[in-house]
Amino acid sequence: QVQLVESGGGLVQAGGSLRLSCAASGRYRMGWFRQAPGKEREFVAAITWSGGSTYYADSVKARFTISRDNAKNTVYLQMNSLKPEDTAVYYCAAPGTTGSWYYWGQGTQVTVSS
Repeated sequence: QVQLVESGGGLVQAGGSLRLSCAASGRYRMGWFRQAPGKEREFVAAITWSGGSTYYADSVKARFTISRDNAKNTVYLQMNSLKPEDTAVYYCAAPGTTGSWYYWGQGTQVTVSS
């Protein structure tokens, strides 16, 4: 059973930074998603098993950076230049046997004030 535990959310002013962490029970291709109130969950960023490739939503490109420390089975999301529209619950995810995103963490709240 894959277990994912996020941490690092909080309240920050616009223009500020936060780093989210996701501790996993193993080494997997990992992704970050977010869900704002009244909106569907959306893709934010993903990183391959080795960390050699990363992918970003256009809305966060050049502001967010996904990385991983495989010695700790932990994936990070460094968020800079935060905007009020980044306010959401952020989830990390790992794929199931079909390759689709299947395992989800409990989520961590990020609130950006204007």
